[in-house]
Amino acid sequence: MSVYQKVEALASKVFKKNTIFKYGFNLSPMYKRSTAKLIEVSEDLLHVKIIVPLSYKNKNYVNSIFGGSMFSAVDPIPMIQLLTIMGNDYVVWDKSAEIFFKKPAKENLYADFDFSEKELDEIRAQVAEKKEIDIIKNTQLTNKEKTQVFCEVKKTIYIADKAYFKQKRKKKQTASA
Repeated sequence: MSVYQKVEALASKVFKKNTIFKYGFNLSPMYKRSTAKLIEVSEDLLHVKIIVPLSYKNKNYVNSIFGGSMFSAVDPIPMIQLLTIMGNDYVVWDKSAEIFFKKPAKENLYADFDFSEKELDEIRAQVAEKKEIDIIKNTQLTNKEKTQVFCEVKKTIYIADKAYFKQKRKKKQTASA
């Protein structure tokens, strides 16, 4: 169990899951370094919104937001959001990511991360049938009005039935021994 999971377990005795999610990210040293902040988290965790404010902490050589700040602001959210929603019967891992820079960002950026109930039902059904799947989530970093896209991040997320995943790992360990 990670430090973050221990803090979450303790905090869940007092706070709602969405409050823990929001402040857990915003206070986490690993996320604070991205310079982003979670500004909205729905009670069901299906919607998360962030801001990446333009500041001296993330400006690059040409005074736009450093690409690493953009990527690190987006990177952990979909996987941890899905993991939190799906619960302990599933393994959820980031598998790969691609980032596409569209134009220099010289203003605050915003991103929305959304899962629908329909999408979650499809994931559960596919995992029940196939035991493990990959999904792709796309996130755009935009201006506040969502009229300009500065960056797009495409994440591939692996999801598996936890019992299946443990059995699969056990077989691999036995085969390599």
